Amino acid sequence: MNTKYIDLIEQTFDFPQEEFQLKDKNLEFHGINLMELIEKYGAPLKFTYLPKISENIKQAKSWFAKGFEKHNYKGIYNYCYCTKSSHFKHVLDEALKNDIHIETSSAFDIDIVNDLKRRGKISEDTYVICNGFKRAQYVENIAKLINSGQHNCIPIIDNYEEIDLLDEAIDKPFKIGIRIASEEEPKFEFYTSRLGIGYKNIVPFYKKKMQENPKWELKMLHFFINTGIKDNAYYWNELVKCLKVYTSLKRICPTLDSLNIGGGFPIKNSLAFDFDYEYMIDEIIYQIQATCEEEEVDVPNLFTEFGSYTVGESGGAIYEVLYQKQQNDREKWNMINSSFITTLPDTWAISKRFIMLPINRWNDAYERVLLGGLTCDSDDYYNSEQHMNAIYLPVFNKEKPLYIGFFNTGAYQETIGGFGGLQHCLIPSPKHLLIDKNKDGSLKLEVFAEQQKSEDLLKILGYE
Repeated sequence: MNTKYIDLIEQTFDFPQEEFQLKDKNLEFHGINLMELIEKYGAPLKFTYLPKISENIKQAKSWFAKGFEKHNYKGIYNYCYCTKSSHFKHVLDEALKNDIHIETSSAFDIDIVNDLKRRGKISEDTYVICNGFKRAQYVENIAKLINSGQHNCIPIIDNYEEIDLLDEAIDKPFKIGIRIASEEEPKFEFYTSRLGIGYKNIVPFYKKKMQENPKWELKMLHFFINTGIKDNAYYWNELVKCLKVYTSLKRICPTLDSLNIGGGFPIKNSLAFDFDYEYMIDEIIYQIQATCEEEEVDVPNLFTEFGSYTVGESGGAIYEVLYQKQQNDREKWNMINSSFITTLPDTWAISKRFIMLPINRWNDAYERVLLGGLTCDSDDYYNSEQHMNAIYLPVFNKEKPLYIGFFNTGAYQETIGGFGGLQHCLIPSPKHLLIDKNKDGSLKLEVFAEQQKSEDLLKILGYE
C-alpha cells in the first residue's frame, strides 16, 4: 500500500520540482538542507534566499527581450521593483544588481531612494516611478528628488489636484505620468478603482490642464490591474481600453512615449501551479503593437512593476509542530510554535495560501489535519491547501518532532505583520536568516534579526 507522505505527493504532483527535492528523506529548497538550518538556528525561523530575486528578474527580462525580437518591437523595456512588497535593504540591494528601476508608494520611500543614491546603488538615470495618493510630505520629497537632479523621477498623477501641488514645489521642468482608474473585476464590492483618473477623463484633463504648460512633460500612461496580469477576459478587455486611451493621447501629446503595464505576475502558490509567463508577455507585446499599428502611432516603451514576482519566491517560514489536539471524532489540530496571524498575516487577512510542505518524515504515514497558531484568536489557523480543501501531514508522534515549511512568503508578510514591533498576543517575531551564495557556490548565511525577546516588547509597551 502507498500510505507514506511521499507517496501522496508523488501521486498528486510532478515531484521533485526545480526548487523542491528530497535528500536523505528530508526536504531541500534550492539545494538548501533545511534540517541543517533548523538544527543550527532553531524554529520558528524565517529566511530569505536572495539569489531567487535576481533569478526572477533575469527571467522576466529575457522573456521581454525575446518577445521584442519576435515582433520587431521598437520600444525599450524597463523592469521596475515595487518597494512596498518588501522595503528591506537586503532585498533592494539584491534586486538592483540587475539594472532595474524603482516604483514608490509613499513619502518614506523617497528616503530609501536617497539612501540608495548615496550608496551608489542607483544613479540619476534610474527611473523612480512615484505612485500613490500624494499629500504634503510625499510631494515635498518628490520635489526635492527632482530638484536635486533625478531627471527620470516620474510622479504619476492620481488625482486632479496633484499636478498643481507638484508644480508649486518643483523648480524646473519635470516629467509626469497619469494613472488610469481601471474598472475592477465583477466580484469586487466597487466598480472602479479609487486610484487614478477615469478612462474618459484623461484626454480632456490633458487638453484642459497640461497641453499648454511647457513645464510639464507627459511621458507615461500608467495602467494597473489590482488582480495582476492574468490570461482572462477581464484583463484583456481592460488592456484594450487602456490602449485606446494611449493611442488617443499619443496623437495630441508627442512627448508621451511610455506605457506602464503595472499589475504583477502571479507567483507559485502550489506544487500544481501552472502559469505561462512567456505566452502572456508575448501576447501583451503583440496586442500593443497591433493596436499602435492600426492607429498609426509609435509603440510605447514598456514599464512593468513587479513586486511579489520579484521577491515573493525568495521567502520561507519554518515551524515545529508542538502538539496535537483531538477536538472531536474528525478534527485533529496540529499546533505550531508560532502564529499565522503574526508571521503570515495574509493567511488570516485575505485567506492567502502558500506552498506548505513538511521538512522531515516524508517516509511516514500521513493524516488529515488542521494547523493552529499559538494565539487565543479563533482565526489563527490554516486549514487548506491551494489545490485542495485539506491539509495532509505525516502522522503526529510526540517522540518524532515534525517541522513544516511555508514557501514563497517573501512579499508583504513582514511589513503587514509589523516587523520589529508588537505582535498579536505578544507572540515574538521569529529569527530571520538571510541566505546567499558565495562565488564558489557555497551558502553564505547571516542572521538578519534575532527572535524578539520579552524586554523588546515591554519597552515598546512603555514598561521599561
